[in-house]
Amino acid sequence: MSKKMLGDIMREAQKLQEEMKRIQQETKEKTVEASSGGGMVTVVVNGGGEIVSIKIEKDVVNPEDVEMLQDLIVAAANEGIRRSQEMANESMSKLTMGMQIPGLGGLGNILK
Repeated sequence: MSKKMLGDIMREAQKLQEEMKRIQQETKEKTVEASSGGGMVTVVVNGGGEIVSIKIEKDVVNPEDVEMLQDLIVAAANEGIRRSQEMANESMSKLTMGMQIPGLGGLGNILK
């Protein structure tokens, strides 16, 4: 392989890395929302997989049934995280044009 070819490959790799960083930052700034219990618990998660906010309707707060509220929070949070990972993977697939590249399993893993 010639030095010119190697240099071209290195420049392309650097461009790809810069584009990945840009996409990662854009994805971190986006959010997804998920709810459970018919909207009684709503969770907002950013593209980095972090919970940004949780909204709980007053009607679901029952001191006699704390377990139900806990279950609703867990369900909404898990769905929000799943949607966040899906959003991150979609962003990455735009960069890789849908190709599965080893080590680039999705932005969810890269952003941690």
